[in-house]
Amino acid sequence: MSAMQESNEGRTERQGEEHDGNREQRALWNGSAGRAWVDRQAVLDRLFQPFEDLLFETMPHGAGHRVLDVGCGTGSTTLAAARRVGADGYCLGIDVSAPMIAAARARAEAAAARAAFACADAQRHAFAAASFDLIVSRFGVMFFDDPVSAFANLRRAARDGGQLRMIVWRDAGENPFMTTAERAAAPLLPQLPARQPGGPGQFAFADPHRVSSVLAASGWSAIGIEPVNADCTMPAAELEGYFTRLGPVGLVLDNADAPTRARIVRTLHTAFAPYVHGSEVRFTGACWLVTARARSASGGSRPAGSL
Repeated sequence: MSAMQESNEGRTERQGEEHDGNREQRALWNGSAGRAWVDRQAVLDRLFQPFEDLLFETMPHGAGHRVLDVGCGTGSTTLAAARRVGADGYCLGIDVSAPMIAAARARAEAAAARAAFACADAQRHAFAAASFDLIVSRFGVMFFDDPVSAFANLRRAARDGGQLRMIVWRDAGENPFMTTAERAAAPLLPQLPARQPGGPGQFAFADPHRVSSVLAASGWSAIGIEPVNADCTMPAAELEGYFTRLGPVGLVLDNADAPTRARIVRTLHTAFAPYVHGSEVRFTGACWLVTARARSASGGSRPAGSL
């Protein structure tokens, strides 16, 4: 990555922010949710490592690709891409969360990684046209207020024949671990916000037909949607920090009085007990691996398996 590339990204990363219609998500990820992810960075990186591996399993080392990581969070997937592309490659991570982008930049500097980061909304950001060989995301694309517009913008950023690879959650029923806290805490937290079906959020892309429709409408082709399951683990000592800081319960618990908080913590330890095995928490993450190709000007594309 050249100094000029870094400079250009720095100048453009705020373009279009005044037109950002997804204010609720921006407020969420620049507030307590974003800070919680930064604080739990190491735990979450370990938890989701199997999905990161899936993103890059077909990407050769040292290939010099240009990679865009959408919803990069604290930068784990962007840095993984940077390790693969080699000295001739370029990796850009983009996220709306200023706290997470700051953490990602610090990690990249500490690792002397060839990666840049933009604090911006990928739905509206003015990417250079046809500039990326590969666009990836690990749980970062389910929060757009207008998914078709977002993926059309990403399509414009992809080179003809460029590849999209992303991991998204299947439905809540297949991921009971992810909703254990809110289900157990709901009787004690009447103000707990309900998830909005079809709205921006963790399970927004649970329906594969919707995902396929969004990608087709936004100009992607050779769409593939494959169910993948992964064994996810975290230290049992980190469980309380996980359920008290992250997700809908974490957002509400900050404002709970001490007796209510203590009661909820006890309740949640009981609810999560089936997932605790000795010193480790284990569960299966049920996701979709979504792949697609950017159509070429002639309407064709390279084979879906090649990069």
